[in-house]
Amino acid sequence: MSEPTGTPGTTHFGFREVPVAEKQKLVGEVFSSVARKYDVMNDAMSLGIHRVWKRFFVATSQVRKGDRVLDLAGGTGDIAALLKDRVGETGELVLGDINGDMLRVGRDRMTDRGNVRGFTYVQCNAERLPFPDANFDLVTMAFGLRNVTDKDAALREIARVLKPGGQARVLEFSEVKAEWFRPLYDFHSFQVLPRLGRLLANDADSYRYLAESIRKHPPQGALKAMMEAAGLVRCSYRNLSAGIVAIHTGYKA
Repeated sequence: MSEPTGTPGTTHFGFREVPVAEKQKLVGEVFSSVARKYDVMNDAMSLGIHRVWKRFFVATSQVRKGDRVLDLAGGTGDIAALLKDRVGETGELVLGDINGDMLRVGRDRMTDRGNVRGFTYVQCNAERLPFPDANFDLVTMAFGLRNVTDKDAALREIARVLKPGGQARVLEFSEVKAEWFRPLYDFHSFQVLPRLGRLLANDADSYRYLAESIRKHPPQGALKAMMEAAGLVRCSYRNLSAGIVAIHTGYKA
């Protein structure tokens, strides 16, 4: 199931309805705007807990020494840096991101950390990946799928480029399950976050979009069904922090 639309040829950009052809450009403007403040943005959105989520996401993946891994929406390189020790010197990490500004920030940060070997940087659209079939042991995507216009196409592409038995893992904001927590979460998302965006990055609108995009993203069960429809098997999800985020896992048959 692709993003729901109000009228044919439109899709959601946050709570706005926009032409499908415009969403990619609008999302690109958001991430170009926040690229240099991306970690600040994630800290503001998650109160810093995103760093724990990402470590757990990588630690529970079934990656091994020598594996070839594609990190989509790899942006600033947080996930790839965590994966580096796990794939070892014989492994290969490909950072893919549709946004050139985000990719440049990631490359610069990797260089600053001394991580210059074993990485390839590719500017690419998750809906049309420039890789051959059955090419990766693991494909990861952290906090990127909700910004993709055609999520079904991206999931099909992830399945296509995985080797038989390969693993797909998606870490994404999801649907909060604790009823008592939802009002607090909504207050933080729609009242606090845009103000922090204005204060920290002089950009309230981008932060408002990011909060809205979470509410428009398919909840846990719907995304699991989408992964199955894309051809992945043994699909499952694990909620973290009461469902604020979820880790989705599927395998190539």
